[in-house]
Amino acid sequence: MAFKIKEVADLVGISVRTLHHYDEIGLLIPDQLSQTGYRLYSEENLETLQQILFFRELDFPLKKIKEMMNQPDYNRQEALELHRKLLLEKHKRLDQLLFSIDKTILHMKGEIKMSQKEKFEGFDFSHNPYEKEARERWGDEKVDEAKEKTDKLTALEQQNMQNEMEELYRQIASVRHGAADGEEAQKLIHQWYLWLNKVGNYSLQAFKGLGEMYMNDERFTKNIDQFGEGLSEFLRQSMAVYADRRIKKGKDDV
Repeated sequence: MAFKIKEVADLVGISVRTLHHYDEIGLLIPDQLSQTGYRLYSEENLETLQQILFFRELDFPLKKIKEMMNQPDYNRQEALELHRKLLLEKHKRLDQLLFSIDKTILHMKGEIKMSQKEKFEGFDFSHNPYEKEARERWGDEKVDEAKEKTDKLTALEQQNMQNEMEELYRQIASVRHGAADGEEAQKLIHQWYLWLNKVGNYSLQAFKGLGEMYMNDERFTKNIDQFGEGLSEFLRQSMAVYADRRIKKGKDDV
């Protein structure tokens, strides 16, 4: 069954102009044209449109959506499973924010008391790459290099990278009460150094500087310490030990 562009717009609840734009940029090209030149969308086109809108709901830019969906290994079912996971995470964050708003209103009315920490529950900067700060500290070239690496990944690969990062945080958090220069900690910090160089190009000095930022920027501290109180400080110390040792040995490779 074929759908005219107005029928698709009415069915989905988006504008005809939006569909024209998706066609113009090669994101959603209708499978057919009528004899009079009108766009005709197939059921497969509608499935593609659904996935595009899921990505848009998660704030993916159109250019990135096109790149991901044009990957040879793009799998619709895997993408839907990822959409579901990310939307559930977004739902959880929004629920927490709404809960914080309700508590804040009660606090303002004098009906309850909120601690300073409670006022900021629900805010999550973990998906923010802090690009502005990174550019200021290490320059456009290094940031663009890192973005180029991550932009080539599919949505599933990006999620896997995120999972790897969080698992490393948890492992390092499990030894944070030990010595920062201990063998166990340094093995994990080496894995952290290798992981960072998958997405960027960090010299040992930059790696050490990143550790300092974990403590100097409260947003980093807040997000890292959710994996374990004091983790950001332990990372700072361990990363400094790791970098200094390798610099002393004349090693600056991965």
